[in-house]
Amino acid sequence: MVCVIGMLGIPLIDIDAAQYASMSREMANTGNYLQLYDLGVDYLDKPPLLFWLSSFSIQLFGVHDWAYRLPSVLCLGLALWSVYRFTLLYYNELSAQLSVLVLATSQAFILMAHDVRCDTMLMGFVMFSIWQLAAWYQSNVWKHFMMAFIGIGLGMLTKGPIAIVVPGVSFAIHFLLQRNWKQFFRWEYIIGILIVGLLLMPMSIGLYTQFDVHPGKIIHGVPIESGLRFYYWTQSFGRYTGENVFNEMNHFTFLLENMLWSFLPWIFVFLMALVLSVKDIIQSKFKLQSHQEFIVAGGFIATYCMLARSQAQLPHYIFVVLPLAAVVTAKGLHALYFSEGFSKLQKVLLYFHGFIFTLLWAAVLMIVLFVFTDMPLYIKLAATLGSVYYVYLLFRYKGQTPKFISLALYTILGVNFILNTSFYPRLLKFELGVSAASFINENKLPKNNVYVYQIDESRALHFYGNHSFERIFDSSLLKQRQMLITKASSLPALQQKFPGTTILHKNAYFGVSMLTLPFLNPDTRDKEVTPYIIVTLAK
Repeated sequence: MVCVIGMLGIPLIDIDAAQYASMSREMANTGNYLQLYDLGVDYLDKPPLLFWLSSFSIQLFGVHDWAYRLPSVLCLGLALWSVYRFTLLYYNELSAQLSVLVLATSQAFILMAHDVRCDTMLMGFVMFSIWQLAAWYQSNVWKHFMMAFIGIGLGMLTKGPIAIVVPGVSFAIHFLLQRNWKQFFRWEYIIGILIVGLLLMPMSIGLYTQFDVHPGKIIHGVPIESGLRFYYWTQSFGRYTGENVFNEMNHFTFLLENMLWSFLPWIFVFLMALVLSVKDIIQSKFKLQSHQEFIVAGGFIATYCMLARSQAQLPHYIFVVLPLAAVVTAKGLHALYFSEGFSKLQKVLLYFHGFIFTLLWAAVLMIVLFVFTDMPLYIKLAATLGSVYYVYLLFRYKGQTPKFISLALYTILGVNFILNTSFYPRLLKFELGVSAASFINENKLPKNNVYVYQIDESRALHFYGNHSFERIFDSSLLKQRQMLITKASSLPALQQKFPGTTILHKNAYFGVSMLTLPFLNPDTRDKEVTPYIIVTLAK
């Protein structure tokens, strides 16, 4: 329910989600599916599957943010089902249920349902391929083999070679520890590669015709000689060789630091369970029995180490292996709360997490009561009553479900319910594209005559406006009767050249993806926002 509310009720967030939605809308309007464009400009960054599926959804349901998100949210469902079925191959029903519970209630999963990027879809296809490969290795049924490599191909169409690297390293480590050498040299892999190649063919043709046939196009300030080389090498492996132009957040612990929030409320149980998994494999002298698996722990560790050595990292890069982390966590939860002998550790974890959950509820109360003064009374009451009931659970809970699990579920779902229904919708009113497009649509302004001038880019404007608004860079190109979206500070210069300029709309915007405490403080917010106007030029 919380994820559905986020999918349906929260506007798109600039930069990535709104950009991908804008490109999907543009693709739906132009009908060009082989070559990718962003506001008419050549695009070479992400593969096309997200844009293909979202554009089909937009054509079917209309230009709505939920229509853009729908294919990716369905892939989240695929991730949950795949986690459940994979866990059943090696563990019991309770562990499978716990793994689904952990993944579905992690902060990253809830966030991915509305802030949709390629990683949302990638997670589903990668976990699906890992489940199907595990089923094939156990049963030798060809259906599982075919579905596994279809999943890998779709994952590569979503975000590149990482979709084959993650399953590859996960099972390679597993077979190495089992000393199961024959699995490394099976002839069936040739057929799998052919399946993946066939799925990648349309995208490869598009890259070739868009870039290889026209070498030298400038992308991110760099001339591109081959789109195929960029996709199959530079974009992924170029992050290690230095060929990739991006270089940010490249210290080894960056992804782990961000997991402290993205994998709440389970992160500390996961870390403990991961350490125990490594300890067990060391004690067994790096030897697995045939019925054991090290796919999830080994796959997570290997993927993390590869991503953490990249010269460019972002918090969501680790999301691809959160399903593996969920299975590791489920093993830890099962051992802690459904076995004997961990009563002292249970108390330590309860006290520690009780403090963290209390901080989360206090933060929600601060947001609801003080950040946005126009918050409805029923939201304030709901947050207050929710916090009071949390305190009751913390001190008086007597249910059958382990107390830590109950508090974790209640907190993560309660906090995100309030954020999705009240905080995010109000926050995103400060996004330039959302508010400007709303005014343009409501007043039926002629979109072909509306231009963007001397103001920050907002892909949400083009999506919600259902139009690619042209940007004017040179003031000499300004003409009478044009309508401009511009910063309020540009008005004096415009009035000098066009004295009859009329202000149609005034508002203010803020880069909501980079929140600051002064912005969250109502008393200092006006100093943080940037006033903008929509004007008609006239002499």
